[in-house]
Amino acid sequence: MLGRRRILIAGVLAAASTLGLGCGKKEAPAAGEWRVGAYLSLSGPETQFGIDTREGIDLAVDELNKAGGVKGKPLHVLYEDDKSNPNEATNKVLQLIDRDKVVALLGEVASSRSKAGGIVANRKHIPMVSPSSTNVDVTKIGPFVFRVCFTDDFQGKVGARFALQKLAKKRVAILSASDVLYSTGLAKDFKAEVQKLGGEIVAEKSFLQSETNFTTYLQELAAAKPDIIYAPVYYNHMVPIARQAKAAGIAGEMFLGGDGWDSESLLKDASDELEGAYFTNHYAPDVDWPNSKAFVAAYKQRYGHEPSSLAAMGYDAAKVLADAIGRSKGDTSEAIRDAIAETKAFQGATGEISIDPERNAKKKAVVVQVKGKRFTYLTTVGDDG
Repeated sequence: MLGRRRILIAGVLAAASTLGLGCGKKEAPAAGEWRVGAYLSLSGPETQFGIDTREGIDLAVDELNKAGGVKGKPLHVLYEDDKSNPNEATNKVLQLIDRDKVVALLGEVASSRSKAGGIVANRKHIPMVSPSSTNVDVTKIGPFVFRVCFTDDFQGKVGARFALQKLAKKRVAILSASDVLYSTGLAKDFKAEVQKLGGEIVAEKSFLQSETNFTTYLQELAAAKPDIIYAPVYYNHMVPIARQAKAAGIAGEMFLGGDGWDSESLLKDASDELEGAYFTNHYAPDVDWPNSKAFVAAYKQRYGHEPSSLAAMGYDAAKVLADAIGRSKGDTSEAIRDAIAETKAFQGATGEISIDPERNAKKKAVVVQVKGKRFTYLTTVGDDG
């Protein structure tokens, strides 16, 4: 957190390399608590993602501790701000493991930062559960890295099926961020499924995440006369894109996105411009699932507003980790890792979660529509269409 010294990058890399070799059993957590680390974007361009996720984690931990904790001990979450930066994610994970002696990790939201932190966690043999990183490569890092969200190959596929089969769109344009792992991966998987289903990619444009003027890209996409524009970008990019699209005469209902759109900031700053737009997501506040309804009610009572999917995923990540600690055959990080891997049919706020052999969550996705300045549930989509 604020006031802690920053570690030089060279020192971090050397420490990660040296200490990660030949590591055996990890030190057990403090006798009176389960110490868990969480690294999130609590500042920087994607601050909203970190704040939402932390709120979900805090709610879950409070519920667990009020119910007696796990194996009779409370969970204590130590937060670190990675400032929306992969290099900082590496630093913070090292601090949480080496200095704070955490037994497990929660984080990150962005796939690029989960990969950076996951490399360290895997070398140190500390289990890590990402709430919302959807890039397929995240869990390929190694056996200690998990996620409770679906992956981009699944999200891209069901997004394409929704566009072509449910909306009957055939001519598709794509707008993505070329230096954002989440965006490029999702665009690639969506494109492949569109072509497999017989759709036509009429235009593709990409931009650097530092760019703020998208007018030229939008005009070129519009000139190709697409039926729909797929924009798998984060909310902080989608807000100016939506505003500039409206100025260029492109209606909100022309856009389809991914879970990176889900933010209160997008509703606040671009709901008018995106009226009628769609995006695939992990859940919606108005889904009629008992666990989700209970989560939404508790969240609104505590925070005074509806939760985003990032909050729900943070909540589920903490609950899945706690469930695994409760089932683990020992108090070591290795035992907790084994228990996470055995998670089956866990009933979360975002639906049923089972961890597959690749350490990914098997679950369905929902399609959300921007309607009347709200995110509203439209339908559920899965491998079966």
